[in-house]
Amino acid sequence: GIGLDLARFAAGGAIVTGVDLSETAIELARKNFEWQGLKGNFLTMNGEDLNFPNDAFDVVYAHGVLQYTPDPYQMTQEMFRVLRPGGEAIAMVYNRISWLNALSKVMKVELEHEDAPVLRKYSIREFKQILSPFPKVKIKPERFPVKSKLHKGWKGAAYNYLFVPSFKIVPRPLIRPLGWHLMAFAYK
Repeated sequence: GIGLDLARFAAGGAIVTGVDLSETAIELARKNFEWQGLKGNFLTMNGEDLNFPNDAFDVVYAHGVLQYTPDPYQMTQEMFRVLRPGGEAIAMVYNRISWLNALSKVMKVELEHEDAPVLRKYSIREFKQILSPFPKVKIKPERFPVKSKLHKGWKGAAYNYLFVPSFKIVPRPLIRPLGWHLMAFAYK
């Protein structure tokens, strides 16, 4: 991507390296950092074959990456390899049993990136399997419905004034597994 999350880490004092398969994304990330006056290293690289030594990083961050790669297990192995002992990998994938999947079918509205060449959505169990190189993994579903200006007309009104308030009255333990994002915190 264009380094939005990476910029937050850099602004907080982290020394950051961003990789992407796309030259365009790398160039946009560089421009984003220049515009914000931040320092970062950006490289065009395949996440399934990282050109870094073993134990090179304290943190590996892959937000919305694993679901688009042809071999997510290989990418996870690479994340594990380049992470130093005691380091943390933070990853996010889309949740297959999310409220948003159900709503998009009912409302007949496509979700972002549905046309991507590779897009997988995972259950918590499947995500844990992909992260199996890590000895300790915590997965937390998140991203629950909030009012939106994205859709107009009756669909927007139904979402904002019926669905969102209805979702908020359901007890949290019942909706917790239905978050759109599955966030993983994995430790080496």
